[in-house]
Amino acid sequence: MIVQDVAPDQTYFVIRMADHTAVAGRLAQAFGNDRFGPLEPAGIFENVVANHDAGWAELDARVLQDPGTGLPYHLVNTPLGEMVRTSSKSPAANEAVHPYAGIISSMHSYGLYHGRYGLSDKLFIELLPDELLPFVTDMLDGEVARQERLKAQLAADDTTAPWVTEDALFRNYKLLQFFDTFALYLQCDPPGSRGSSEFPNVPQRAGDDVTISATETDASTVRVTPWPFADESLTVATSGRVMTPAEDDTDLVSVFEDTPVTQQEVTLVGG
Repeated sequence: MIVQDVAPDQTYFVIRMADHTAVAGRLAQAFGNDRFGPLEPAGIFENVVANHDAGWAELDARVLQDPGTGLPYHLVNTPLGEMVRTSSKSPAANEAVHPYAGIISSMHSYGLYHGRYGLSDKLFIELLPDELLPFVTDMLDGEVARQERLKAQLAADDTTAPWVTEDALFRNYKLLQFFDTFALYLQCDPPGSRGSSEFPNVPQRAGDDVTISATETDASTVRVTPWPFADESLTVATSGRVMTPAEDDTDLVSVFEDTPVTQQEVTLVGG
């Protein structure tokens, strides 16, 4: 889950990963204009963006409590063993929908451990304790094997072969990273505290990348430049639950399920 930073009244906005990825999927659906080329294959790719963290569903349903906060674990504070187990579950869930979805989701999982295929200098695998490394190495080897198996399957069909060229795959991989990290930018900090951020390596077309900048102008508006979406503005809403810290012996699953779902809405505009 994502546990948004504390608000002045000591409440927190808690977001399931499915609600995080739903916003990423909405960004994908809205993407494309005269400058930024269309998604291909549009429907399948939009679906995997909206479900790229599907492996978190079971973990989120357990609503594990962080003893340091009395709240569900925030994404980056999730126990490493639990986090690692989601890394193969997400590609498996997406592969069940379509082989191409399995490839893109698998690339996302693999890239998180290896500097996003060179797009980032953060190598998560170097931060793992020694006791987890054999498990993670086996998992990542399995993801490489998954990718190769599914690419061979799609390359054998004239209709899908263009989807799995290196240029086409990495254009969509980089787009998924943009939709994912932009959604996180909107969700990790409370409205009014998002500030500015830059998103490098966003493809206009294959081999033609730019950096997109985002600046919060007020609590409900973010200015984006260059503008990558089809319409003149785009409003997105994140579903979540407003929670307060609970005692250690609290049934957090029941608390979470009984807490009403609310939304944080933000409008994106061109810069």
